[in-house]
Amino acid sequence: MSTQATAPAPSAPQPKTGSANPLVALTANLRQSGIYIAFVLVVALFAVLTDGQSLAARNVSTIVTQYAYVLVLAIGMLIVIVAGHIDLSVGSVLAVVGAVAARLAITYGQPWWVAALAGLAVGVVIGAWQGFWVAYVGVPAFIVTLAGMLLFRGLDYLVLENISLSGFPQSYQNLANGYLNGLMGGYGYDAFTLLIGALAVAGFVAQQLRTRRARIKYQQVVEALPVLLLKIVVVGAVVMWFAYQLATARGLPIVLITLAVLIMAYAVITKSTVFGRQVYAIGGNLSAAMLSGVNVRKVNFWIFVNMGFLAGVAGVIFSAYTNGAQPAAGTGAELDAIAAAFIGGAAVTGGVGTIVGAMVGGLLVAVINNGMIILGLGQQWQFIIRGLVLLLAVAFDVYNKRRSGTR
Repeated sequence: MSTQATAPAPSAPQPKTGSANPLVALTANLRQSGIYIAFVLVVALFAVLTDGQSLAARNVSTIVTQYAYVLVLAIGMLIVIVAGHIDLSVGSVLAVVGAVAARLAITYGQPWWVAALAGLAVGVVIGAWQGFWVAYVGVPAFIVTLAGMLLFRGLDYLVLENISLSGFPQSYQNLANGYLNGLMGGYGYDAFTLLIGALAVAGFVAQQLRTRRARIKYQQVVEALPVLLLKIVVVGAVVMWFAYQLATARGLPIVLITLAVLIMAYAVITKSTVFGRQVYAIGGNLSAAMLSGVNVRKVNFWIFVNMGFLAGVAGVIFSAYTNGAQPAAGTGAELDAIAAAFIGGAAVTGGVGTIVGAMVGGLLVAVINNGMIILGLGQQWQFIIRGLVLLLAVAFDVYNKRRSGTR
């Protein structure tokens, strides 16, 4: 009686792990890890220089509300830069959005939500206008948005008739200045804010484990387990400290909820959608993207529509925070957004960058600006330091390319 040999059962894929040394793992990809190191060092530096004032609960809360509009702009700017473009007009678009919202809510007495939606609509229309010139006419984005910076600043002056408007309804102001406090009680702190922080940590842990399992399944290199555990502990501690600072100050800022939703949504869009992959393909290798069937014109058009939408969101947030609209509103906002993207690891030539990196870059800019204000440094030194930080960030990107042997 013959017997047939049975094939051995396929073994589970074995993970290919990186170094278990956290320092080696941290330096393996300096472009991404360098921003986190820099952020920690800058926070520590200003904590020492300001005798801890920069880490005070109310100051942490203020940083969130004061610089939220820059972080929103940085999300859109990151996508623009990854695709190999630049947008110099977002500060002027922000101003126009605020001006339209102020005219509707303050001058004409329209409900706050009408003013907010009208502002978003203005941002989308402007984005479509600029996207048309870039995608379908073929004018370089630098020129289109430079013209837009002047054009929409002039439109801002026209809408406001060269005067400032103030006095938004309280509901509109709450979009940037409102807080959720006392929903679940707490003695000297807001329990709801701590719960949201804990849920954020749990979500981060779940995402890290899911990513690790997916990489193991496809036999990709993953972090050594000690490195992963260290990262989870550090991120969890930072998030819970941040949540505690907010909880003991004024509670959970409403604008932080808006920002968190945008970050999560765009992290998914850039990593897990066809549109996101096409953006990276265009920025990484335009010719290859076209040969692969990517509709470059269509993608470029929607990149700028998206930037207009996010500039609209930033304009609503900024006007709500300042409780008004001014002809010079948003001046220099485009520079902060561009700096956030580059400092956060975006490549000058496109094709590289993450939403999380841009957010950390934006927070780094915010911490530097806030720290210099606390120290009482003059405007001249603030401009000099911000310029040097941006220059060093781009130089660091160039160094990384040379180090990795890419052009």
